Amino acid sequence: MATHTPAGHRTSVALCGAGMIAGAHALAAREAGATVVAVASRTEASRAKLASDLGAHAVDYSRLPAGADIVVVATPPAQHFEHAVHALERGAAVLLEKPLVLTLNEADRLVDLAHRHGDRLLYAENLAYAPIVHSLIARLARVAETGATVDHLQVRTIQPLPTWGNFTSPEWGGGALYDLGIHPLALAVLLGRVARAGEVVAVETRLRGDTTDTHADVTLTFESGLRGSVISSWEGGDVPCWDIQVSSASDVIRAELLPALSLEHNGEPVQLPRATAAIPMIENFGYIAQMREFIDDLANRRAPFMDAAFGRWMMEIVCACYTSAATEGTTTPVPSGCDRNRTPLQLWKNP
Repeated sequence: MATHTPAGHRTSVALCGAGMIAGAHALAAREAGATVVAVASRTEASRAKLASDLGAHAVDYSRLPAGADIVVVATPPAQHFEHAVHALERGAAVLLEKPLVLTLNEADRLVDLAHRHGDRLLYAENLAYAPIVHSLIARLARVAETGATVDHLQVRTIQPLPTWGNFTSPEWGGGALYDLGIHPLALAVLLGRVARAGEVVAVETRLRGDTTDTHADVTLTFESGLRGSVISSWEGGDVPCWDIQVSSASDVIRAELLPALSLEHNGEPVQLPRATAAIPMIENFGYIAQMREFIDDLANRRAPFMDAAFGRWMMEIVCACYTSAATEGTTTPVPSGCDRNRTPLQLWKNP
């Protein structure tokens, strides 16, 4: 039986994972008025260090949720399913980092389990909560309301390979597209919906890389016929490039997330809200709004905007992309009908 947060209660959070992203969620929790009470991690040293920094208790994974209302699961993808299930079955809500899980079979089971536990799982696509993305979406919605047809959509995340994490190991389940590219794919899906282009129905994907993919070039076909582009790469230079461009015959909207935040509409700068958090990136990239909204969702017994079903839909698209890449970019439908027990990397390397 799911429990709910009573009015006036200060929400407590436990971290499952003690890496950089777990730290970002901890800062967001504090900004949202929540208290981090416990930190679990694979190694005693890492959980003890972060717990000490946060004034929390260091615990083993098995002790979670350790009395917390929300468990943030920020472990490697191969552990996402196990850790999310553990927390849900012990009465906690779960904020689950992307990518959702390792396989579509796990995604199916997690969607069902989350529903049985009151839909108290948030799929942590933080950029869906970012102020700059909300501003872009609002402007795109007004364009769509005029009846204009969006004829160009491109989202890119190009940067060097992170110096932390085992992102290029086969055990991770996929590379630049599965881990980094899940962000631009999600934004493309959301923008396509706002532009009234419908859902993604097919993909064409080319990947490159040895052990795993380090560069991905994806073409998305939407129900309307719009063909959007997603490029995700760990082969970029020292200065990262994360940007979005969407246009019709009369409007061009462009957003830059990295290296610096900016939004333009038909070449004119759009003023963005000024970040007030001590670390602006946590606010600018949606971590604080994501945590605040999830706390509010729980208080009002409301399913989150980014739920397990959205995370599964992203896995459907990702797996279709890797299936397409296995045949040199062949047009592949979404859903692809692939083996739901295989990881994205396996669908590409061992079709």
